Amino acid sequence: MNNEKHRYKELADFLKTRRAKILPSQVALSSGTRRRTPGLRREEVAQLAGIGVTWYTWLEQGRPIHVSTQVIESLSKVLLLDKQERIHLYLLANQPLPADIQRYQGTVSPILQHVLDSLIFCPSFVMDQRWNVIAWNKAACLVLGDFSKMNVRERNVVWGMFTNNKYKQLFVDWNLHAKGLLGRFRSTCGQYIEDSWLAQFIDDLKMQSIEFNLWWSLHEIQSNGEKYKQLNHPVAGRLDFEVSNFDVSDNSCLKLIVHVPLSGTDTATKMKSLLDE
Repeated sequence: MNNEKHRYKELADFLKTRRAKILPSQVALSSGTRRRTPGLRREEVAQLAGIGVTWYTWLEQGRPIHVSTQVIESLSKVLLLDKQERIHLYLLANQPLPADIQRYQGTVSPILQHVLDSLIFCPSFVMDQRWNVIAWNKAACLVLGDFSKMNVRERNVVWGMFTNNKYKQLFVDWNLHAKGLLGRFRSTCGQYIEDSWLAQFIDDLKMQSIEFNLWWSLHEIQSNGEKYKQLNHPVAGRLDFEVSNFDVSDNSCLKLIVHVPLSGTDTATKMKSLLDE
């Protein structure tokens, strides 16, 4: 089974299992006395969602038909999906997640913060889908700047790269890093194209940075993350890191970024000295 067929089958099975969980009384329908199977009937789901019965039947049969965001949203409400189920339905339907799903509380769990704090010699932080840094460790503050003293916009990774003059001195070959960062940021923007915050952020950054304004118009995309980062720290001197990023398991909108001192360099020793001061 190819990937597309598998996705349509997963979508069909997901809809069927969720339909079977809903009691008629939960959606203000009469239970009746002649229901042979639990849950709602296909025609009831279709009627409540405002779509055709035949079309909905095709969905549950796994046929290769396009599903709009409006239909996905209607089905999410009819089937009483929770947040994770709603996200799963959007992904199965190959539709971008709406902005309201992407909203976050602006903080991380104590467990995730403990992970950050345990990465003692590795500058690490967590950023949201808008590239705002929302949690960090001490090493990150010593190398990248004290996030606790920045406002929300200053803590945005993209905003900081293009407006913080200290970063132009910190990053070895700033142009290369900045262009790569912009390409990765742009590759994620398509997922949140309906987010009004994004359009305003881009317009504001165009006004603040000549380089951003110029390079944004080139529409360059880069999906792969950085593997290595070289910095000229004002106190420690040259620092070399391997960079890894991880999706946070309990919140797919968050990413954990970890900078590990590169083997064969004195970066680990320099990080220890910075932390001991």
